Amino acid sequence: MNVKGTLERRGETRAGVTGPEEKNVPRIIKLPKIHDPRGNLTFLEGGDHIPFRVKRAFWVYDVPGGETRGGHAKRRMEEFIIALTGSFDVLVDDGATKVTYTLNRSYYGLYVPNLVWRETLNFSTNSVALFLASRPYEPEDYIYHYEDYLREKREEQ
Repeated sequence: MNVKGTLERRGETRAGVTGPEEKNVPRIIKLPKIHDPRGNLTFLEGGDHIPFRVKRAFWVYDVPGGETRGGHAKRRMEEFIIALTGSFDVLVDDGATKVTYTLNRSYYGLYVPNLVWRETLNFSTNSVALFLASRPYEPEDYIYHYEDYLREKREEQ
């Protein structure tokens, strides 16, 4: 599997992928892949393959070298992120642990629950990142400042 995670906790770094049995944490989900000599096919159905029904889809492409996207958290919205082409990294941070996932296969995606900080970075040339969201765009749902995010996480607990 070419999807990997790097766990950073208290200065320690080790490889790891979050297991599907864990609830409400970022995790890699393998999507169905139908092999066919004419070309493979992958699909997903919200509520079956990912833990929410899709209310919005958007994609990011033509990202200039060295640029980072994201840099925010969402209060209520969940996301599922897929590298349709190319590769990129997704840094997720729950306020205590930071994990970096490299997405580079269109039949794997990263589930990001609400109240998790996320950044996408290290985009390869011609990469396309597909984001599937559990809610429509609501500006008030976004937390753009990391210190505000940490305060809301503390209040949640």
